[in-house]
Amino acid sequence: MKTYSSFHKIQHDLKNGTLSCVERVNFHLSQIQKKKHLNAFLSVYGNEAITRAREIDQKIKGGTAGKLAGLVVGIKDVLCYKDHPLQASSKILDGFVSQFNGTAVQRLLNEDAIIIGRQNCDEFAMGSSNENSAFGPVLNEVDITRVPGGSSGGSAVAVMTDMCQVSLGSDTGGSVRQPAAFCGIVGLKPTYSRISRHGLIAFGSSFDSIGIFSKNVDDIALVLEVIAGADEYDSTVSQKAVPSYSQELITSEKKKYKVAYVKEIESLALQREIRENITKKINALTTEGHTVEAIEFPLMDYILPTYYVLSTAEASSNLSRYDGVRYGFRSSSTHDLESLYKKTRSEAFGKEVQRRILLGTFVLSANYYDAYYSKAQKVRRIIRDKTKALLEKYDFILMPTTPTTAFKIGEHTDNPVEMYLADLFSVQANVAGVPGISIPCGTDDNGLPIGIQVITNDFEESKLLQFSKLLINLNKPAPITV
Repeated sequence: MKTYSSFHKIQHDLKNGTLSCVERVNFHLSQIQKKKHLNAFLSVYGNEAITRAREIDQKIKGGTAGKLAGLVVGIKDVLCYKDHPLQASSKILDGFVSQFNGTAVQRLLNEDAIIIGRQNCDEFAMGSSNENSAFGPVLNEVDITRVPGGSSGGSAVAVMTDMCQVSLGSDTGGSVRQPAAFCGIVGLKPTYSRISRHGLIAFGSSFDSIGIFSKNVDDIALVLEVIAGADEYDSTVSQKAVPSYSQELITSEKKKYKVAYVKEIESLALQREIRENITKKINALTTEGHTVEAIEFPLMDYILPTYYVLSTAEASSNLSRYDGVRYGFRSSSTHDLESLYKKTRSEAFGKEVQRRILLGTFVLSANYYDAYYSKAQKVRRIIRDKTKALLEKYDFILMPTTPTTAFKIGEHTDNPVEMYLADLFSVQANVAGVPGISIPCGTDDNGLPIGIQVITNDFEESKLLQFSKLLINLNKPAPITV
């Protein structure tokens, strides 16, 4: 089948009759089968997707199709899809079936998107490598000995390998942007509260955001305008009106931006090729007439510890509901209620999830609450204020998405601190609550993808998407005209 660079081109062929939704679904199903060794999907809804595709083909012929008609989407295994399995890639939710559609999922369906399956991830979205899944690790297509990033690794690999056109993931500390960087695609984490969290399994409730993967900015803009916005089921979601991101991307005027970049990219801790490729982008921006300045962020050393103190505390609270009493896995070797709780949680939660629950319980305990949790909340407010102050002065802040390219499977599993350092640059957007995006920025000497991250002020996704498209096109040769 013809390869499509964007959903806009798919829609064009669907409308003129040279392509059908059924053909598109069959193409993606063939890719899923061909690439099944990558372990990106936990469930594939093939027959259901084909049936839905037939219905949408009729809608297209009748002129009644929604704006996402023909868009084939995969969803991370933390999003509720009614009457379909939902496990957060964990043994503790064995056999659980979602009772309702999450708001983001429902809005996709309302506009005639086709959901093709649920995607593998780190257990309860806790991880930076997708090695923590109860169903085994996801493999990186570029080099199957390396991780695809986490926690939304399956979602990133599925888009990277054309198993679907778009994926929905979740981003608590970089779980969309980091795998996007490792897989050479685009990954957006919007402003906290831009998309309803109703139907998203909670990890860290004040950090969690639903994010979007695609190979291009245009698809992300269209999906964002469909799934964002107010929701009666989520009291924390923003009531702000949702712009027409896709239209603003087309009609945006060329302008000169004021851009800051984090001076830490000059640090020796950053992989050489990442530093060199980002420096090229910075130089290209300057050549194009944009103002680009180096800045220091004095709180950089405090961002990662603040994130892990607060996110583990929230994880400890959120995951207390999984006890084996009402649903999911229940240990068979129990003799009373206390042993039921202990054995079920010990047997069914993976080591990384157990570690974070224990850390969170510790920082919330009576003797340490003020020393850790309360203090981290105060530091978080300072980080947000300082970040927003910079974004009042600059349109964007540029930084690496990750300190290295994709590392080897097993390379950091014995040292959690090394693994957590993979989130060094991505957690700031979550701690501050601002939007961030990772876009491709070349490859390293081994051909592994590099990502560059851009963050901007609250609810300025439209400007962020416009700039991201500009950044992707920098250094590209001009098209040849005949």
